[in-house]
Amino acid sequence: MDIGTATILMIAAIFGLLVTGLPLAFITGLVAMVFTFGWFGETALPLVTSRVFSFITEYSLVAVPMFVLMASLLDRSGIAKDLFNAMRVFAGRLPGGVAVQTIVVAFFLAALSGIIGGEIVLLGILALPQMLRLGYDKRLSIGVVCAGGALGTMMPPSIVLIIYGLIASVSIAELFTAAITPAVILMGSYIAYVLVRCLKNPAMGPPLTAETQDNPFASKFEAIKAILLPAMIAFLVLGTIYGGIASVTEAAAMGVFGVMLAIVLRGEFSVAMLHHSLGQTLFTCGMIIWIGIGAAALVGVYNLMGGNRFVSGMILGLDVAPIVIILVMMAIMLVLGLFLDWIGIAMLALPIFLPIVTELGFDPIWFGILFAVNMQVSFLSPPFGPAAFYLKSVAPPEISLKDIYVSVLPFMAIQLLVLAALLTWPQLAIWPL
Repeated sequence: MDIGTATILMIAAIFGLLVTGLPLAFITGLVAMVFTFGWFGETALPLVTSRVFSFITEYSLVAVPMFVLMASLLDRSGIAKDLFNAMRVFAGRLPGGVAVQTIVVAFFLAALSGIIGGEIVLLGILALPQMLRLGYDKRLSIGVVCAGGALGTMMPPSIVLIIYGLIASVSIAELFTAAITPAVILMGSYIAYVLVRCLKNPAMGPPLTAETQDNPFASKFEAIKAILLPAMIAFLVLGTIYGGIASVTEAAAMGVFGVMLAIVLRGEFSVAMLHHSLGQTLFTCGMIIWIGIGAAALVGVYNLMGGNRFVSGMILGLDVAPIVIILVMMAIMLVLGLFLDWIGIAMLALPIFLPIVTELGFDPIWFGILFAVNMQVSFLSPPFGPAAFYLKSVAPPEISLKDIYVSVLPFMAIQLLVLAALLTWPQLAIWPL
């Protein structure tokens, strides 16, 4: 059997098993073992397992459970709720003001944790009922919650960027630095879209009135005090990284310490909260690690079979401009995003694509930012966009999955426009480096 036929069989086996509902980690591990024994025999097993060992012993991977724990603690504390209520003071009577405030709060939460699912659930509990109560357009409200929650893939300390940095062997701190401008552009684009829609048709986002302004903060001074605490936590994490004081892993540990201290000072700490947060952290990190193990084994055996040389030769042999090859990679990952989560795409596609990106002379940091934006699109895209299922779990019963899928389409278009801008002007991402 030649490598081309083996590649087709491998892809068919993965997608065929996905239909059965098996977890991706088990699918990739099973396919890896079948091809290892079928192509090489049992003698190649140590070579595959050595690749898995190198993945799970990567020191920077320690940052992942720390950031997940930080996000879980934030979800169960009142810090995020106070931040949302504080921002309502500044929303004023601007049409669409609460939607704008929701996007800004989502940006803050992304800077605190870098976990996507938790943000959407939190915003679905805090912001969505508030916007619906005020008479906001249902689709606009849903889209704002999903798109705002997806900012966690871009805004440092993004788990997506950490995993990309491990796979690409590039500086995670540089990835964080490069991601800030595109993240701000995305946030600004969402806000501009909301304002244009609501200024054109104020019924889509009615301004707050004296009757609808129900807020526990009596003054802007009290609201600012509520904003200062999460801002200090974000500075503790990101400021130490950018200032060269701490590595990403050390900053993650400091972030957990900062959140724990804040929860204790607010009188919200309990053993039950810590127990639930640790349980969620174990579950999330277990999923990431097992998918990583399966994908590392699959990519390892595929490379031993000569798959990396086959794919590289096939792509580099195309008589097209290098940027067209990057566009093809983006298109492939967009299609994969319809069926796989970001972890699976990262672990399966990036080890094959990154050597080609480097050989073409492109900056892997820039490509990492493209990947993060691409994963934002996949996070929203039907039929398996995780954002829809996260929001559906906490949304009012009258909101269907169809409502959510339709609502996110304008925001997916904005994400694709930002992706196109980054492809056209790479300096938007790499200018601070």
